[in-house]
Amino acid sequence: MNKKTKIIICVIIIIAIIAIAEYIFMNINKNNSQNTENTNNSKTEIALNTTEDLQNLIAKTYENVTAELPKLNTSVIDVNDSNALKYNTGLDSNKGIEAVVVSEPLMSSQAYSFVLVKVKEGTNVENIKQQMFDNIDIRKWICVEAEKVYATDSQNVVALIMSNEEWAKPVYDSLKTLLGETGKELEK
Repeated sequence: MNKKTKIIICVIIIIAIIAIAEYIFMNINKNNSQNTENTNNSKTEIALNTTEDLQNLIAKTYENVTAELPKLNTSVIDVNDSNALKYNTGLDSNKGIEAVVVSEPLMSSQAYSFVLVKVKEGTNVENIKQQMFDNIDIRKWICVEAEKVYATDSQNVVALIMSNEEWAKPVYDSLKTLLGETGKELEK
């Protein structure tokens, strides 16, 4: 083989390697973008089994909110503490309640509360939601009052959000987007 033929063969091999590499790279990017689209377009089932799951749901809800919220603290409420239960949920009894997680401002002079209540299996979720909605104290901060209250449920969790419209609506909308299918919505 002469020198010119060797050069032509080397150039052909290099071009073939580049073409194969480009084909592989394009298919990897295409698959990644399809996976991203599928993830964004489909509602994934969110786990709502533990207090940690509920805390994570609150954190994910805030990730999609563009409104400037106050500094918030998310904590687990002892369902056996009847005063804390009533103050945070409006519920008079812990019957049928498995867990409560609440997110509120570090300073209590700001009217904002986001509560998730996990209901025990076999308990009427609609009844618990209605009790919370009807009995929550929108003036629990004494010097300020929530102007909007939203409540809904998904799986066996009741969500109640109350604050001014500027904070409550975007948080509620973000939560509903994450949950996908929700139960009857209550608003006042």
